[in-house]
Amino acid sequence: MERKYPNLTKPITIGNVTFRNRMFSAPMGGTDITNDGCIGPKSTAFYELRAKGGAGAVTVSECMVHPKTDGSHAYHLDTSILNSLAAATYTADAIRRHGAIPSLELSHSGMYAGTYMTDKNRQYSMNQWGPSDTVRPDGVPVKALTKELIREIVEAYGKTAALAKRAGFEMLMIHGGHGWLINQFLSPYFNKRTDEYGGSLENRCRFAIEVLKSVRQAVGDKFPIEFRMSGSELFEGGYDLSGGVEIAKQIEPYIDLLHVSAGTYQRGFGDTHPSMFKEHGCNVYLAAEIKKHVSVPVATIGALNSPEQMEKIIADGQADIVYMARALLADPYLPRKVTENRDQEIVHCLRCFTCMAERAATSTRRCTVNPLIGRELDGVEIQPAPVKKKVLVAGGGPGGLYAAWTAARRGHKVILCEKENALGGILKSEQAIPFKKEMYDLAQTYALFAREAGVEIRLNTEVTREYAEKEGADALIIAVGSRPLVPPIPGLDGENVVIVNNYYLEKDKVTDKVVVFGGGLAGCECAVHLGMEGKEVHLVEMRDQLAPDANVRHRPLLMAEIDKYVTVHTGYKGKQVTDQGILCEDKEGKEHLVPGTTVICALGQRSRTDMVEELRDAAPYVAVIGDASKVSTIINAVYWGYHAALDI
Repeated sequence: MERKYPNLTKPITIGNVTFRNRMFSAPMGGTDITNDGCIGPKSTAFYELRAKGGAGAVTVSECMVHPKTDGSHAYHLDTSILNSLAAATYTADAIRRHGAIPSLELSHSGMYAGTYMTDKNRQYSMNQWGPSDTVRPDGVPVKALTKELIREIVEAYGKTAALAKRAGFEMLMIHGGHGWLINQFLSPYFNKRTDEYGGSLENRCRFAIEVLKSVRQAVGDKFPIEFRMSGSELFEGGYDLSGGVEIAKQIEPYIDLLHVSAGTYQRGFGDTHPSMFKEHGCNVYLAAEIKKHVSVPVATIGALNSPEQMEKIIADGQADIVYMARALLADPYLPRKVTENRDQEIVHCLRCFTCMAERAATSTRRCTVNPLIGRELDGVEIQPAPVKKKVLVAGGGPGGLYAAWTAARRGHKVILCEKENALGGILKSEQAIPFKKEMYDLAQTYALFAREAGVEIRLNTEVTREYAEKEGADALIIAVGSRPLVPPIPGLDGENVVIVNNYYLEKDKVTDKVVVFGGGLAGCECAVHLGMEGKEVHLVEMRDQLAPDANVRHRPLLMAEIDKYVTVHTGYKGKQVTDQGILCEDKEGKEHLVPGTTVICALGQRSRTDMVEELRDAAPYVAVIGDASKVSTIINAVYWGYHAALDI
């Protein structure tokens, strides 16, 4: 067959290993790391899923090499730890048996040791070690590594590499970016040493080169060694792209693959993990420039999930390999779909950071658009239903569509009714906001899946109790969503008011001076969009805090965009909407007119409880999901919809 994306699907040989395609799964942390640092079975299944999905390589993250100086709660590969080697072997095998190449990322956190992306649980009993004596921004003192400790760490990289090869890993990624220890040595910002490990570029690269030599000695010639670096640290005082080029040239003789990322976790999380406010592939330019100066293959990463864009990156010679992380949570089968010319079926990552926020909050893993992630061993895969039933789904939003698709895959006869003339529910409102359009596209992808699975879709059809009982379904899934909250504030029903849900229908009504009424997630994101369009935007919020409903990873990046584009008025209670703006009252009772000739009402949503109550007894089995149950997030709508269908 003729491949639609021949460059993405073309094999590549690195060292003595041939990879089946150019789409690699980037390091992502596991979820059930044992107290002594072993890979748990849930993590093994987590990594295996990306191998099943067709990735060329799957990288297991992160194996810490020297527990004496790095107490980060991550993997350790150490024969003195019971089951350590066995757990690593089972993981490598789980990846390899599906045709993907298992790779292991070796790392040391340096001055940020004792943590995993957060310092809330750091181990105060251990020292924090780095290239130089310093004090972290959070007040934690850092000791400079002695030469003896440096030698120990270099040897530890080699010992761990040898064990990884023994366990069946066929490539190793040495993490030299993102603000971890090797990057700290490379960086003029972190490295203030005056000995042979500091000062000149050659000296700052010495530790990295010693590590790579140690690894090479342990694994032998032709075994692929990959070096991950930040092409630029992207903050003042760190090295820039020109510095990244020179570092790459120093490192090149000791590696087989150069993986170019960007930034640091601690000083640029939104650079290392580009948010929805940035262009897809915004960091590719770093790899493209560095590739001009080295002869080894170069990999790139950074919010890549479009086959068209990734194909062009390789075709144009900007990189030889593309890495994806969040994109392969959203759709682990993306590489296989690309290979099989089924790219229209890809479920795209929303860049909502649910995955990383859940890691920080609960140490587990979730994905907004994929309910299987983090639950691969829970026995929740699609299984044929023993008794085929008739299923009626009321509501064509993301939860209803996912439920209908799931039920149809189980063999049930499924009818989905949507009272409006288009599917998508509340996600229809996202199509007019460019950085959120993937949310709108998500509903259309789910609709495609539902149709292809045989779901009968009836638009302009509201499910009443009479309708449901006449249909005689065995199961009813109520996914009727929510309605906008519009309190009886004078003027809020005026011609100059646009409900945020209807912005996509009425955006032409919006003038150049706007007041967004409501500082929740929807209001803040709409305000940012309007500001990006060049409008003068004010935002009114009665609470002291904006977007408390945003997750801990997305919210700081959203607030940074708010600072750029929006004038904020917190602690203001809206009293009246006029044609000149919103008359507000502050906490002291003083009145203020917040100016704007258009008002966007974004005061929240309310569950359609009246419809739920009407339908609650309209079938033998009834499930209420998504906003109809509780105004919440896309993730809950999808997750509850999935399980409602599994329970039929």
